Amino acid sequence: MAYRQTERVVRKLAARRAAILAAARDALAEKGIAAIQIASVAERAGIAAGTVYRYFPSKTELVAAVVAGLAEEETAALGRAAAAAPGPLSALAAAIGTFAMRAMTRRRLVLALTAESIEPELNDALTSYRRTLAAEFEKLIRKALEGGQLQQHDATLAAPAVIGALLEGLIGPLAPPTLQDASEMRAQAQRLTLMALRALGVVDARARGLVVQTVMQTEA
Repeated sequence: MAYRQTERVVRKLAARRAAILAAARDALAEKGIAAIQIASVAERAGIAAGTVYRYFPSKTELVAAVVAGLAEEETAALGRAAAAAPGPLSALAAAIGTFAMRAMTRRRLVLALTAESIEPELNDALTSYRRTLAAEFEKLIRKALEGGQLQQHDATLAAPAVIGALLEGLIGPLAPPTLQDASEMRAQAQRLTLMALRALGVVDARARGLVVQTVMQTEA
């Protein structure tokens, strides 16, 4: 007779896996990708290193799971922002502004997710974060194109270009110092959103109107 896990066991296993991922995420946010080590993550989670290996047989698999969770969280936030907007172009503006605000409030974490790792085997997992974001922006750009609200663009090319510009302007090595005041952060996000809309061919007056009206979300 095949063994079936009880509901209690399933919940316990899920909770332990969540604790491991939370510990790894905290390490990533505090000290970057190099801080995700099986032993230190196990210590943070309050379990034995061997237990971590039962869930994630290698560091690469653990990093991939952490990145996938963060990418899903980010696209969900962008999706909520877009869904709350009245039309395809305003949805795109809301997603851009929301991404900008969230990147500024989680600067160290986003930098860790978008920087190239010194461990080449981790780069595929990290690249998947950008890839997921690009797919979300590409979808929004396509909707605006289909609605006749954008000039003709190659959405596949435009989406990663927008993300790259935002990341460089927000958290890149030449970006302004980290802002603490909420109103200053919003102003910064608005400026970058305006720049992105202009780059996509939105005429200045309309772009400015969209930016002023855009609700930029920061929390899940």
